[in-house]
Formats: sequence, structure tokens, C-alpha cells
Amino acid sequence: MWLELLLASVLGLVIYRFVSRDKEETLPLEDGWWGPGSKPSAREDESIRPFKVETSDEEIKDLHQRIDRFRASPPLEGSRFHYGFNSNYLKKVVSFWRNEFDWRKQVEILNQYPHFKTKIEGLDIHFIHVKPPQLPSGRTPKPLLMVHGWPGSFYEFYKIIPLLTDPKPHGLSDEHVFEVICPSIPGYGFSEASSKKGFNTVATARIFYKLMSRLGFQKFYIQGGDWGSLICTNIAQMVPNHVKGLHLNLAFITKNIYTLTPLLGRRFGRFLGYTERDIELLYPFKEKAFYSIMRESGYLHIQATKPDTVGCALNDSPVGLAAYILEKFSTWTNQEYRELEDGGLERKYSLEDLLTNIMIYWTTGTIVSSQRFYKENMGQGIKVHRHERMKVFVPTGYSAFPSEIMHAPEKWVKVKYPKLISYSYMERGGHFAAFEEPKLLAQDIRKFVSLAERQ
Repeated sequence: MWLELLLASVLGLVIYRFVSRDKEETLPLEDGWWGPGSKPSAREDESIRPFKVETSDEEIKDLHQRIDRFRASPPLEGSRFHYGFNSNYLKKVVSFWRNEFDWRKQVEILNQYPHFKTKIEGLDIHFIHVKPPQLPSGRTPKPLLMVHGWPGSFYEFYKIIPLLTDPKPHGLSDEHVFEVICPSIPGYGFSEASSKKGFNTVATARIFYKLMSRLGFQKFYIQGGDWGSLICTNIAQMVPNHVKGLHLNLAFITKNIYTLTPLLGRRFGRFLGYTERDIELLYPFKEKAFYSIMRESGYLHIQATKPDTVGCALNDSPVGLAAYILEKFSTWTNQEYRELEDGGLERKYSLEDLLTNIMIYWTTGTIVSSQRFYKENMGQGIKVHRHERMKVFVPTGYSAFPSEIMHAPEKWVKVKYPKLISYSYMERGGHFAAFEEPKLLAQDIRKFVSLAERQ
């Protein structure tokens, strides 16, 4: 017993000395050219052009012909979603897609918000920009940049946008009314892909900062999960004086001695500062930190090494693309859904919404370029990039959704983000927070902004 206490005390001292070294530094605001060929000598066109999502009879006919040629492989008996997407349920998805899904109607839904494009560093950047339909007297909207991840898209934010831009009709206070900007990461959907190697989250962060500056915003809030979390973190590291606050629903924590403390087991959890809820979400640690990550990270190894190979198949087969992406919307929403024959997909989402996200990848042919983002960010290894070793010194809020792939306790998050002012254990929800639980996420963003503006 005494030996265990001594070891825990020594570990606590090491942690304290490790986390107490707060060195404020910023990422350099450099420049880049990601378009084809050499950078032209002429000044880049900085105009902002309206954009509209469109489709055609030919596009829909080609999709249907490819769906009609789908060859299914029967699943193993009782395999459910343990081997990936269950092909029996896939047949239902394919039938709905072929016979009931109305892409023209979904295009109209996509166009309900204003779309734009603008050239930045040689790339055509797509974004939606949604202003409040009405404002309380004397108020100005708060600019909020929201960034998606993989295998999502700007469409993930369609249900949360009205809760932020027009809160009162949705039962929320109008104390905070936002003006929301949702760009597509270059190489995703309607944003042009880089023609050159090396396009990573730091380059994306710089482009999105330039976008906000071009729109006239000198100070703004930023929010993200998945890749969006890292991109927004990089923005805060690059231009902290322009970021009023950073809100995340996932944190990439690679340099943090706290991540070793759960190995001491449940017995020392409270002594090390973990709450009852942390212990519930962290343990059994071997299952949640090792087995679960191994089970869910096969795609990551492929995409961080040779994304173009699997991309050839996915870019050629709409059904293959749907199975590959929708499997993530099953197990990343709730890992227990792998026990179900249908992966639990329709418990949280409609097939219309899921297939609309698939169609954004399919019609733009961007699955390969979206997967390359893993290669550019992770292909050289972990902790090799400067930003991974840097802390973030802007007011930060964090939503801890219980079904996220890996729980990050407040202790862990605060090491990377010393100005963490809001940390919330969310009632329910997983990886695709804005898509799955828009009201819960909107409420937490509003809570964080209230705290940030009181400082």
C-alpha cells in the first residue's frame, strides 16, 4: 500500500512539473501555392463568387447504372457489423438509394443556404455563409467558423445552423446569435484539391484564416471535431489574437503524460483527479484504449500510407463508397451498434441525410483527395509536426460526448489547452456531434461563448 502511494505521489510530482511549463508560441503565418504548376506572377483573384450545387440527368443515370451492377457478397452467419458493413442491410440501403432517394430534392436542400467560392493559395475554396434572418435590436452577430472532418462534409452542420443563427424559434435564448461560415476542406466536396504534396491541417488553417479575413472578420469564434478540431487548433496556434474562442468536440492529445495515468487502474483514478464520469468512460482501459482503437483504425493505416489504391475502388463504385463511409457513421456514433444487423444507422440518422453526405463525395469525385489528407498529416509519423508539441492559449471549450472513440478527461485537455474555461460531459452522442445531436452541441457552444465573453 505504502509503495503504491509513493509511486502515485512521484508520478503526481512529475505530472505537475511537466504540465506547469506553459510556453506561449505561435505557428508562423506563412504562404503557399497549391494549385497546378508554378505560382503565377499576377495577383490572385480575391473575388467571392456565388455558387450553386447542381445535378443533371446524365449524373443520375450514371449513378443508377453503377448501382444496378452492384455485386453483393453474403455476410457470415451472425456477423452483424463485426466484419464491417453487413451486406444484407447494404441491400436495403442500395434499394432505397436506387428507388426512393431523390437527389434533385436533396440538391434543393443543399442550396437552402448561400454557397460561395473564392480562390486562396491557388485553390477554389467552397463555403456556406449563413447570416441571422433577424437580430435583436442593437445586436451584432458573432462570427463562427465551423469545420468538418472525414468522412463528413459541410452538410453535417445543416441542422445546427438554424439553432445558432436563429435560436429563439428553436427554444433557445437569443443572447448569442451567430453568423456561421462552414467551408469545405480542400479536397473535400466542392473545394478544389491540392495539386501538390504536403497539404496538411496547418495549410488548411492558414487558408481558412485568410477566408475569414477576406470576409471582413478580424476576430471570430471557431469550432470543430475530427479534422476540424485540429484545423481550428492550428488557427488558434497561428493567429491567437484573431480567435475570440475555440470550441472542440474532439481533442488530439499526443504529448501528455496524463495519458499514462489510467494504467495505474481505477484505484488511483480519483487521487489523480479523474471524476466518476471519467472513470466510467475510460474503463475497462484495455478494451477502450487498445482493442477498440485497433478495431476502428484500419482505415487510418491505409489512408495514412497508400490512400490512392483503395481510392481507385471507392471512386469507381458508389455502393463501395457508401459501405466504406457509412460503416463509420455506425460504429463512430456508438461502438455497441456493431452488435446490430443494421449497424444502428437509422437510430440516429435518416437514410436521406446519410446518402446526401455520400453524394457530396460521389458527385465531386473527392474520396481520393479526402483520404490523402491522412497521408499528408500522418504519413511522417506522430509528434513530428511542430504544432503537435505546442499548446493553445485562447479561451477553449470542450464537449465530451460519451460515445466518442476515445474519452479525453478534462485533465488531459487542459494540458494542451491551458485556457480551458468550459468542459462539459454531454448527455449522449458520439463522433459526429453536430450531425447527431445538434441541439446539445449548440447549447454547449452557447454556454462556452457566455463564459468567454465574461472574461
